[in-house]
Amino acid sequence: MNGKMRQVRCDGASRRDFLRVGTLAPLGLTLGSLKLRGSNQAKPRAKSCILIWLDGGPSHLETFDLKPGVPQDVRGPFQPIHTAVPGMDLCEHLPKTAQGAKRFSLIRSMTSPLGEHGLANHYLLTGYKPSPVLEYPGFGSVLAKVRQEKSDLPANVAIPEWRNIGGAGFLGTEFAPFTTGGDPGKAEFRVRDLDPFPKVTAKRLARRREFLQEFDKVRAGIEKNAPSDPAFEQAYRLVTSPTARRAFDLGEEKDVVRASYGSRLIGQGCLLARRLVERGVPFVTVMNTGWDTHNNLTLQLRDGYAGAKTGVGLIPSLDLAFSSLLEDLHQRGLLEQTLVVVMGEFGRTPKVNIAGGRDHWPRVFSVAMAGGGVRGGQVIGSSDRVGESPQDQPVTPADLAFTIYTLLGVDPRLEMHTADGRPIQVNREGSLIPGLV
Repeated sequence: MNGKMRQVRCDGASRRDFLRVGTLAPLGLTLGSLKLRGSNQAKPRAKSCILIWLDGGPSHLETFDLKPGVPQDVRGPFQPIHTAVPGMDLCEHLPKTAQGAKRFSLIRSMTSPLGEHGLANHYLLTGYKPSPVLEYPGFGSVLAKVRQEKSDLPANVAIPEWRNIGGAGFLGTEFAPFTTGGDPGKAEFRVRDLDPFPKVTAKRLARRREFLQEFDKVRAGIEKNAPSDPAFEQAYRLVTSPTARRAFDLGEEKDVVRASYGSRLIGQGCLLARRLVERGVPFVTVMNTGWDTHNNLTLQLRDGYAGAKTGVGLIPSLDLAFSSLLEDLHQRGLLEQTLVVVMGEFGRTPKVNIAGGRDHWPRVFSVAMAGGGVRGGQVIGSSDRVGESPQDQPVTPADLAFTIYTLLGVDPRLEMHTADGRPIQVNREGSLIPGLV
């Protein structure tokens, strides 16, 4: 049975049905139906995680695993530069990242059998291969479910969106990422759903809350075990909290700090992510699109898309965002408690195609990880001479998920139950990546 199905009560309107017509229903925060069994959680090394998701599949051969000694149709248009870490050469358009190489580790032997975007996304963001009967939850949703900390801010945030990847799956929509919408770098940026509807004043919203509380009391008289609704309370705190509003306000940052991250969405998104984890948000995803580079690698990766006014391509923008995020977290004493992961769903083909791009290639690709208990300044695994296959220490998405959960203090073998009672482990097939932690 699909875990997303909902049982309908035969005794009339449920509280969930009532909430659907209320002001806070658009937030998508409703009651969960999944139960956790087992409480032996690992001691967390990281309090929070920032996932920089390079949507489309970044080329490992143009970013973290260049092959300078091979034919031109394999090595591509860019040159490698050295870092302070032996064997960790990076793309010439990642100079600031190269300067901070001792702060992060590279996994150059990631491998997956899935080369279609949707399937690969699911595998990388859940640790489970897709199933036709059950949608598994992403990292942020599992973390939000396990921790369930009371806060004015959501536990799982996506900037600017999550595009149906890394969602809540069978956990239910209340654990889906809260999406900000829009570009944080734009002057007109406003967080989607943070403001009540224009005609709904704070006083009116408070009255609706009181009415719902009365509804609960009446229902409790009929249903002895009627649960409260933490999702509604979370949504109410979010839209009425000055603290929450300030957390999303990049206008509080100094111009020099904002400039260091770069003007593109990935940079300002990473800055917003830092503000959120600084205030205790457990999981933030920064979605960066455009990495599906089937043509013209130089234009898309270095220069920026045709007609772009910024003239900054995907790799230079990543360089500013990633390096500034690590430096900022370090300066604020947050890096050791914040896990940072940079990845996409797969890599790109070893040979450049006739359009000057590279196609999907899941057999081997790279992931960067920093902070939160990760040992910096090392390379885990390697690809072969042309970046076609893992040469040693292959790492699967299940292994990556196991490691991420462990660092965040979630027992990977924790058993969960879907609404129909089916037991599901947080992670079933993975193991800790040797040498990374």
